[in-house]
Amino acid sequence: MTFQNTREFAKQLDSQDVLNHYQDQFIFPKVDGKRVIYFTGNSLGLQPKRTKSYIDEIMNDWAHFAVEGHFYAEKPWWDYQERFPEPLSKIVGALPSEVTVMNTLTVNLHLLMVSFYQPTATRYKIICEEKAFPSDQYMFQSQVHFHGYKPEDAIVEIKRREGEHNIRLKDILAKIEEVGDELALVLIGGVNYYTGQVFDIKTITAAGQKAGAKVGWDLAHAAGNIKLELHDWNVDFAAWCSYKYMNSGPGNASGCFVHERHHNSDLPRFAGWWGHNKERRFKMEPNFDPVEGAGGWQISNLPVLSLAPYLASVEMFAEVGMDALIAKRDKITSYLEFILHEIDKEVDSNFEIITPSNQEERACQLSVFLHGEGRSLFDYLMKNGVITDWREPNVIRLAPVPLYCSFEDMYDFGQILKYGILSK
Repeated sequence: MTFQNTREFAKQLDSQDVLNHYQDQFIFPKVDGKRVIYFTGNSLGLQPKRTKSYIDEIMNDWAHFAVEGHFYAEKPWWDYQERFPEPLSKIVGALPSEVTVMNTLTVNLHLLMVSFYQPTATRYKIICEEKAFPSDQYMFQSQVHFHGYKPEDAIVEIKRREGEHNIRLKDILAKIEEVGDELALVLIGGVNYYTGQVFDIKTITAAGQKAGAKVGWDLAHAAGNIKLELHDWNVDFAAWCSYKYMNSGPGNASGCFVHERHHNSDLPRFAGWWGHNKERRFKMEPNFDPVEGAGGWQISNLPVLSLAPYLASVEMFAEVGMDALIAKRDKITSYLEFILHEIDKEVDSNFEIITPSNQEERACQLSVFLHGEGRSLFDYLMKNGVITDWREPNVIRLAPVPLYCSFEDMYDFGQILKYGILSK
């Protein structure tokens, strides 16, 4: 398609967009009484209007039933989490038995590493990407310390080539082969939080397992954003947060994936009573008998007040479907890229998009170096109703989330960006 940098063309794209009406199902902040252009769904998604009713339902049941709400609420709290595996399995490409919800993201990654990072004297190294999200870096460091190793010996970072912003697949595969028999675990972010690069999960997983390692994925920026086939790709384990592209609210519950081939294995795990045999849970037995599937990794009674917004979200995803989301994601991200290049021609500054241009290696996010600009431009955007994300030294991250961003938003952003530079 040949794009145009006009409001009329953007409106035409919106009129053809089958997801356009979902904008009205979200609550937007306002600046000077006008709805903002929201580009930070890669950090915290907007609140769906339906979310409040899901929370209110639990509050009302708590008021009316108290403890009996576990069994007599409209959605009994005792098995509230069992409403998630079916819709979540379609979002991440899994069997329902391979998916559960519990805790928060880094907590779940730690718990999964209990099972999947079992270092020995000769096989103890972890491969991750350079500039992994800081929480992952801290997790790796603390895990190898816990097992008696030094981070500088046990953690192997795959680095970008000098002068390049993204990591080449061939370099990842070469590093896996190089570490070889010393490799215990590969754990990478499915989408790099800084650059927006999408990694080849299928190929990397196969390479890591061929080397004799377990392979897991931090899907914080991937779940609800990219096409995932975790079961078919033979991924060992994965976890993701629900508050970015899945719009469940700040710091909310995390999803977990454990491949079915591990469900009846003797992998160690940290146990708790909510992972115990459901039919016998209230018999208060002394010995742990795990629930079949990923649910056997659950530990505590699930916080249903946190799960309620997540349930509202996954039910919306079930209505829309990942194929429709991805189709719009690709189109609106390409249109945003076009707008940036068009504005670049009209101003003295230079925009360098560091997210891969190859559609297979990018998703909803464009990370942009604003050469010649500083923090003042970011401040201008924020004051003029564009909510975006600033990363030092001069990068803005733009995530045109397909559920609630419009093509006209992309056009308006371009105009605000241009005036912000020209008005200096």
